[in-house]
Amino acid sequence: MSTASEAIELPARYRRLPRVHPALRRPLAVTGAAILAIWVLVAIFAPLIAPYGPDVLGNSLSAAPSSAHIFGTDQLGRDVFSRVLYGARISLPISALLVLMSLTIGSTVGSLAGYFGGVVDGVIMRIVDLVFAFPAIILALVVTAVLGPSLQNAVLALVVVSWPTYARVVRGLVMSASQREYVQASRLLGASARQTLLRDILPNVIGPVVVLATLDFGNAILLLSGLSFLGLGAQPPTAEWGAMVSYGTQYFQDWWMSTFPGLAIFSSVLALNFLGDSLRDALDPHGSWTTRGGRR
Repeated sequence: MSTASEAIELPARYRRLPRVHPALRRPLAVTGAAILAIWVLVAIFAPLIAPYGPDVLGNSLSAAPSSAHIFGTDQLGRDVFSRVLYGARISLPISALLVLMSLTIGSTVGSLAGYFGGVVDGVIMRIVDLVFAFPAIILALVVTAVLGPSLQNAVLALVVVSWPTYARVVRGLVMSASQREYVQASRLLGASARQTLLRDILPNVIGPVVVLATLDFGNAILLLSGLSFLGLGAQPPTAEWGAMVSYGTQYFQDWWMSTFPGLAIFSSVLALNFLGDSLRDALDPHGSWTTRGGRR
C-alpha cells in the first residue's frame, strides 16, 4: 500500500530529469539536428539505400533525372543519387576525423601554452601566428601539392592549417581559468600540472571548444570538398562530393551532375552551422541569446 511520502517522491524524480536548454529547442537547432541526423543515417546505411553501386557503369549516359535515376546519371552512366549517398560515407567521417585531430593537437598545445606561459607560450604562439599569416586554403594547397594529391594528404594539410585555431582559443580559456581561486587552491595543495589541467581546468573550457568544433565541422567539409574540387583531394573514381562537383562543371549542360552533390555540401554545412550556433547560445550564458528573452 503506497504512502503519502511515496506519492510525493514520483514527481520529484521527474523534476530531476535533464531538461533541454531553450536554445536547443529553437527551430533552427531542431532543423540542423534533423538534417545532420539524416546525413549520418545515410552515411551508415548507404549500401542499403542506394539503388546502384557508386562505380557501376550503366547504358544511360548523361541521362536527366527520371524515375529510374532520380538524380540522373553522369557521362559514364553512373547513378548520381547513389554516388551522393556514398559520398556521405567519405565527406562526413573524414571531416569528423579532421576536426578531432585538429582539436586534439590544438587543445593540447594551447593548454600547455596557457598553463605554463613564459618561453613555452612564446614559442607556441609564434608558430600559431606563422600559420595564421597565410590564408588557410592557400596553405592547404601548398602542403597538399608538396605531399601529392590524395585524400589522406588533403586531411594532413587541413590539420596543419586547422589546429592553431583551437590552440589560440584554448590558450585564452586556460589562462583565464588558471586565475580562479579553486585552481590556485589545487596548486597549493600539491596537485601536479597534469592533474590541474585535466581535473580543474578542462571541465570549464570544454564547452566553448565543443561549440568551436561543431562550427569547424562544417568548415572542414567545405575545405575538404574544395581541395577535391581542385583535384588535390579525392581522386577518381572516388565518390566524394567536391570531386563530383568538379566533374560536373565539365558538362554545364548536364546541370544535375554538380547540382545534387553541391546541395549535399550546402545542406550538411548549413545544418552544422545551425547546430553550432544553438550550442553556443546554450553553453554561453552571456551570449547573444538569453534564456528568457530569446531575442538578440
